[in-house]
Amino acid sequence: MRGKQPITSVMFVDRARVHIGRKMEISRMAGITEQQIMETLKGVKGPEGGVDIVSAGMISGLVIKDGNVGFAIEVDPKQGPKLEPLRKEAEQAVAKLDGVLSVTAVLTAHRESPSGNSAPAQANAGHAHAGHAPKAPGAAQASGPGAARALVPGVRSIIAVASGKGGVGKSTTTTNIALALSRMGLSVGILDADIYGPSQPRMLGISGRPNSPDGKILTPMENYGVKCMSMGFLVAEDTPMIWRGPMVQSALQQMLRDVAWGELDVLVVDMPPGTGDAQLTMAQQVPLTGAVIVSTPQDIALIDAKKGLNMFRKVDVPVLGIVENMSVFVCPNCGHESHIFSHGGAKREAERLGMEFLGEMPLDILIRETSDSGRPVVVSDPDGAQAKAYMAIAERIWAKAKPIIEAGGGRQAPKIVMQ
Repeated sequence: MRGKQPITSVMFVDRARVHIGRKMEISRMAGITEQQIMETLKGVKGPEGGVDIVSAGMISGLVIKDGNVGFAIEVDPKQGPKLEPLRKEAEQAVAKLDGVLSVTAVLTAHRESPSGNSAPAQANAGHAHAGHAPKAPGAAQASGPGAARALVPGVRSIIAVASGKGGVGKSTTTTNIALALSRMGLSVGILDADIYGPSQPRMLGISGRPNSPDGKILTPMENYGVKCMSMGFLVAEDTPMIWRGPMVQSALQQMLRDVAWGELDVLVVDMPPGTGDAQLTMAQQVPLTGAVIVSTPQDIALIDAKKGLNMFRKVDVPVLGIVENMSVFVCPNCGHESHIFSHGGAKREAERLGMEFLGEMPLDILIRETSDSGRPVVVSDPDGAQAKAYMAIAERIWAKAKPIIEAGGGRQAPKIVMQ
């Protein structure tokens, strides 16, 4: 049985599932090819009619994995919102092919040339790196003071929480810092920018899907007084995202631009690990107030943390400081301290680099249990030592960010160039 389960028109994502019940169908699934998909898409006419979307060079980022298909349709940014029917038509055409389990198509805008004519779609395909990153859809070029701030109206400041590698507790730190800022009386939101591994729905104990009263703008989910938007609200928890760079950029821009964040003092961004597409999108397109680096104290983690720190420095994003996570383990039975991941490495690195050391958090079972259960320690045990440590870190972050905000509300999104 083939059915369609729309997620939201704002995110330009529909999913088509096919239930495979016979071995013959399973064997056919493995045979789906790029050529079959491109031939099928040739039957979809472009926005002007006549030329199909393949011949017009509008298809990029095609991915096929285990019967799951994803691709981007490059369009003129001025026409983007009007071309949703075109996206649906392309998605439905591919969904009809034997062996296709799901289809994810997104509209993504490409650069305009200096003369004002749209550059060929292929010019930016596969170049989501420094010096070649394609302009994300809907992101206006900065044309004067404050121009880039229009991307997220009503948001006074945006703080990215990042790490050079995964597994250092960045999402847990993000959640508890955001809740601590909220306890300080600030209006706070969280953007879960980790498209491939969103954690915030579980961390905040939020389930369900966001509403869209007008079919265009999403209402963010909310719990504990903090607003949140995440890809985890739009797809099932066990669904893998098979998107390439342009599709990730499109999703991030839409979660920023097409969400009714309202008036926020600070939007905390839970960044994915590394220095890839998501980080470049946020650094190039968003007026970040600053970044917080999270690392464990051992040398192997600090090597990657320094890469993340240097990336923000190169794109002129102020680094507000470094947090050392899993700094010490205190035995709950005897009180003995164990430095499982070493101790003090992040503090020493901060001193060496002239960075603010924001504080350290222990490797603590209570933090893990409350995060897994959707009751973060800052709200479930507000008077405990762990919550107080997060509060102290949040206070230091805000003390560093506030002068930047008051001086200009965040710096303009920079251009990244190769030297």
